[in-house]
Amino acid sequence: MVKRAPIALALDAPNLEVMKEWVTLTSPYLACMKVGLETFLHSGRKATDLVHQFAPECDLFLDLKLHDIPQTVANAVIALSDIKPKYLTVHAAGGVSMVDAAVNAARDTKIVAVTILTSLEASDLTAFRVEDVSQVAIALAVQACEAGASAIVCSPKEVREIRNAVGPKIELITPGVRPIGAANSDQKRTMTPREAIAAGSDLLVIGRPITQGEDVAANAQRLAQSLL
Repeated sequence: MVKRAPIALALDAPNLEVMKEWVTLTSPYLACMKVGLETFLHSGRKATDLVHQFAPECDLFLDLKLHDIPQTVANAVIALSDIKPKYLTVHAAGGVSMVDAAVNAARDTKIVAVTILTSLEASDLTAFRVEDVSQVAIALAVQACEAGASAIVCSPKEVREIRNAVGPKIELITPGVRPIGAANSDQKRTMTPREAIAAGSDLLVIGRPITQGEDVAANAQRLAQSLL
């Protein structure tokens, strides 16, 4: 059995041909392929089918960040069930009833609760009187897990505290991961891959540091080897 690194590749590709190339080149090294909102909106089930076809050994992470009233989110989860993602994201801020509705509607899919986006920091949340982003993220994580979420998306900056708060069985998934020398782009609360794993992250979400280089396969292999 081939051991793949605990990395979910963010497949924010401009079209399906590029996405197919990325999936094919990186799937020997990475454990998971993430189809996000942008890709799903312009390619729909063709994008998720592509992952199943060309990377069947990798987990499918459907990152739509559902956030609506409980019944609407439950219906959306049911509508997506034929795609069979391993992970499906909802916003923890949707509340206990919404997360619970998503969990109850899911079949073989893990409902993943997103806490505070890694593009945000305290200065972006002044309207909510947030002074400590980490404390809000922890509270959202605990609440979501009590509602049945199987995994949490959080900044690597909050991983250690959230792990202590939710225990060892909950998967912690961290975007905002940047190798040394890579641009932070729109990510504000970041760590390197090795730092995030050391802090307790189970799965790293990485996109542009792999896909924007000249040799996508080599980028994926290099990152994978640094973690294995």
